[in-house]
Amino acid sequence: MARIYRRVRKEPGTSPGTLEYRGERRTDRVRITALSIDGDRCEERDLASGEEARAYRDAPGITWIHVQGLHEPAILQQLGTVFGLHPLTLEDMLSTQQRPKLDDYQEYLYIVLRALDYDPAAGQVLGEQVSLVLGPRLVISVQETDAPLFRPVRERLRKGTGRLRASGADYLAYALLDAVVDAYFDILESVSQRIEGLEDQLVESPGSRVLQSAHTLRREMILLRKAVWPLREVISGLERGESKLIRPGTRLFLRDIYDHTVQVIETVESFRDMLAGLQDLYLSTLSHRMNEVMKILTVLATIFVPLTFLAGVYGMNFEHLPELRWHWGYFGFWFVCLAIAVVMLAYFRRKKWL
Repeated sequence: MARIYRRVRKEPGTSPGTLEYRGERRTDRVRITALSIDGDRCEERDLASGEEARAYRDAPGITWIHVQGLHEPAILQQLGTVFGLHPLTLEDMLSTQQRPKLDDYQEYLYIVLRALDYDPAAGQVLGEQVSLVLGPRLVISVQETDAPLFRPVRERLRKGTGRLRASGADYLAYALLDAVVDAYFDILESVSQRIEGLEDQLVESPGSRVLQSAHTLRREMILLRKAVWPLREVISGLERGESKLIRPGTRLFLRDIYDHTVQVIETVESFRDMLAGLQDLYLSTLSHRMNEVMKILTVLATIFVPLTFLAGVYGMNFEHLPELRWHWGYFGFWFVCLAIAVVMLAYFRRKKWL
């Protein structure tokens, strides 16, 4: 089972802005892609190093630099040198357990958020850190993995659909944020289906596996909650902030993302309550089944109390025991025992104890 939190620590006493990646290597190689957008023109090419991005520093239009992979800090160092990024920004990019946040460096905005994806094979929600840098005509996005998170945005730029090409860098950053938030709804849909399946299993055949699955889902809800709750503050800061990098027209679209984020938070809280209810239902079901078993055993024990008494009386080794030499004594004994059992069962059923 994946850990909810893992702190990647740097060496004590290391100076701020030291670039060192201590996380898990999640891509075979670091891939850098540059898209240059200027009106109806959209050019895309792969870069061999961060230094090659210098050609886009003063390029007309909008430039989108996308990095997949963090295990080569030198590449981020080159990008930081080319575009004038603060060392603390680069350090935060390499610290993959950052809380979603928004930092305003005047010349650019730095945004950290968590991208989530559901792995059907593993049956769990996987997360990665995504970093965005928004400049006047520049957007830099950095992922831990090579997951196609921003493929729909890239396809829209290639085909020229929508208003991506005609809008500024702030609208492109909005589109990337929107892609991350939209992925949350896919996660919620899969979680909803799994919760419904667990409810059916609880009704039909409750077992320890159901409780374990519910516990796993609660852990995933914690992961999703940690990703979405701080993101609401980030979106609110972008929408209501005073940065000149966000135009008034784009703030309207950011308000829509804010509404989606609130909707995700409310759904997550509802799912957490439902999962807590599933655990209570599981315990109640087990208690009910145990009560049913104990009721049957109690009824049987109660029926056998008088029968055991009769068997004990006629099992005594006295020579002058009444009915001992009676010809129909054996059959009479069984008749009395069966009559007692039938009368007690009828009485229990009348009292609705059975």
